[in-house]
Amino acid sequence: MGLSWKERIFMALLGVAAASGLTMLVLILVKATNVLLPADTKFGIVFDAGSSHTSLFVYQWPANKEKDTGVVSQAMTCQIEGPGISSYTSDPTQAGESLKSCLEEALALIPQAQHPQTPTFLGSTAGMRLLSQKNSSQARDILAAVSQTLSKSPVDFWGAKILPGQDEGAFGWITINYVLGMLLKYSSGQWILPEEGMLVGALDLGGASTQISFVPQGPILDQSTQVTFRLYGANYSVYTHSYLCFGRDQILSRLLAKLAQDRLSSQVAPVRHPCYHSGYQATLSLSSLYDSPCIHTTDFLNHTQNLTVEGTGNPGNCVVALRSLFNFSSCKGQEDCAFNGVYQPPVHGQFYASLRLAQPSLLLQAFSNFYYTFHFLNLTSRQPLNTVNDTVWKFCQKPWKLVEVSYPGQERWLRDYCASGLYILVLLLEGYKFSEETWPNIQFQKQRYGNRHM
Repeated sequence: MGLSWKERIFMALLGVAAASGLTMLVLILVKATNVLLPADTKFGIVFDAGSSHTSLFVYQWPANKEKDTGVVSQAMTCQIEGPGISSYTSDPTQAGESLKSCLEEALALIPQAQHPQTPTFLGSTAGMRLLSQKNSSQARDILAAVSQTLSKSPVDFWGAKILPGQDEGAFGWITINYVLGMLLKYSSGQWILPEEGMLVGALDLGGASTQISFVPQGPILDQSTQVTFRLYGANYSVYTHSYLCFGRDQILSRLLAKLAQDRLSSQVAPVRHPCYHSGYQATLSLSSLYDSPCIHTTDFLNHTQNLTVEGTGNPGNCVVALRSLFNFSSCKGQEDCAFNGVYQPPVHGQFYASLRLAQPSLLLQAFSNFYYTFHFLNLTSRQPLNTVNDTVWKFCQKPWKLVEVSYPGQERWLRDYCASGLYILVLLLEGYKFSEETWPNIQFQKQRYGNRHM
């Protein structure tokens, strides 16, 4: 991989927050600042710039560590008002301005004398990766704007970066295994390596991309999907791949755009959406759909026009429409292939697609779209596959008026849970090739962990 694992983790952590819950950032902060800060509580700040929103996290740990161990805890979290930073293309300075309120809260928490020694990062993931593909100068302008804001603050600003997809998946794998104690355990006053065969895979579904990372049973035949680490004296070879444009938000937009193209090309309106509940109707703007490089424009569509969409509540047709967004034919007849012609060995072992709480009241957003969707559908108790499938289909078939009455206060995402639930099933079963036998190996859970010794 070129750099040492610590160096690559350090660089990747500038954007790993959305995928890995920031645990590896804390690992590096503890080691990297040990000799730089006074002998008391130390702090670190990270901005997690996801595709749909940005969050700030403050971590703290004691400087004096008995037997080279310490307890790291999350001291504060703050949700930045407004959209993700990739949305500020028309006025990049506002991307930087949007960070100030939460930064002020963080600085109020950290003793003023320690501000200059507090390492601070801003990391962005797939939202900024998409923008960089569409318009690299706009992406650079936004990173420059947030860097300017943070470099003017009294903290030790270490940079603002876009995390590559492979690193996002790989370090998500490191984090979940670290948090679960699969890489190193502290027992009876000493560090020990866990037994072999206990490693778990990581499934991540963000707004713009999705990642799968795991240790397969056999060798990894495509070196471009392999990442190797040496952690705590042990060597690891991990399969990982990131699919840009297959995150939840982008899939929903791509699905709507395809239905609109299919319907308008035949001069039939309104658009009948099988994943929206029957009785649902809305007028939407086409122009917002085509802001994303994930959606290819067509000549016959007038992007300035509005689009009337009606729900039909047909889960069977919804699955067919979702499948059309994948290229499964490119993997036909190949066992070691997922979709879109991408190599993937058979899934192996336990997998986590969960939302983790590092403290009982402090949220770390990781793998969240898997968890949030199935939590809404009450499917996080490891129900068998047939129960999951039946529950999602029955929900999709409910009329819109009944859904609105049944879930008050959740209007923002309510229409999309049907499509999200069915998309997760298509992605996991037909994309990543989980089966009825391996389905129980996936855990959609909210994990609570206390402070971790470092």
